[in-house]
Amino acid sequence: MRIDAHAHLWKKQNGKADGQPVFALKNGKSNFGGEIRQMMPPFMLKGENTADMLISNMDYAGVNGAVITQEEIDGNQNGYLLSAKANYPGRFKICSLYEENKPFETNGFDGIKICAGRLPTQDLTKHYKVFEAADKSNMFISIDMADGDLQTGALLEMIQQYPDLRIAVGHFGMVTRRAWTEQIRLARNKNVYIESGGITWLFNSEFYPYPSAVQAINEAAELCGFGKLMWGSDYPRTTVEITYKMSFDFVLKSNEIAEENKQKFLYQNAKEFYGFADFEEISPVKNMLED
Repeated sequence: MRIDAHAHLWKKQNGKADGQPVFALKNGKSNFGGEIRQMMPPFMLKGENTADMLISNMDYAGVNGAVITQEEIDGNQNGYLLSAKANYPGRFKICSLYEENKPFETNGFDGIKICAGRLPTQDLTKHYKVFEAADKSNMFISIDMADGDLQTGALLEMIQQYPDLRIAVGHFGMVTRRAWTEQIRLARNKNVYIESGGITWLFNSEFYPYPSAVQAINEAAELCGFGKLMWGSDYPRTTVEITYKMSFDFVLKSNEIAEENKQKFLYQNAKEFYGFADFEEISPVKNMLED
């Protein structure tokens, strides 16, 4: 049983980065603020990163559920995510996108995504209304923070003000940046968890099987406990280098993590935090390379 706590979907990519447009071209490439980047696997020929493709990957890799978060660089995908959740009931939890000085949606969504490191107003206490709304609606907050401890003090204020609000800190606290453990320490608060979406990106120069990422997971567990850590793939961006299965396989095959902690990291913690219902097991299919 596995749950992906950090994946992305879109029908049409139409976002921005530092005020410059980001949009899909073809063969997995995008115009990223004037620079051509491979932002998707090359088989995403028309720049569409659809729910059908992700479900196919999930079924092959044995991933039961996924949390669909958002990013400003992809553009607001609220409408498409609502349709994806309707088409695959029980498989997805979805986040609406919070954009500064714009209305944000709660109806039909399970959580709200804050791209905190990209906010024009970096002080998170100035955005208390989105935390308040999520708390009142029993939604969760998915948040990708600025590097290190730049926003941890402000987020701690929001945690203390809304102690029952579920908050998932993404990108494993930006683990390869300075002071990353300050983000991890936030998970010592009862309803704050850490998800690893993007960890294979951050350790990409080392590549599979990411021994330093395994070391970082164990270091984080020493700070907040394995019961507060969740796996995330950051699909589809990370799959320009690795397969979807490889985004968690390095944990499964590690001898440095106990089996019971692998189960917490890959499934149990996310099931409880996001409120997924019970799943049926996915029967594996032997591929052409297996004996």
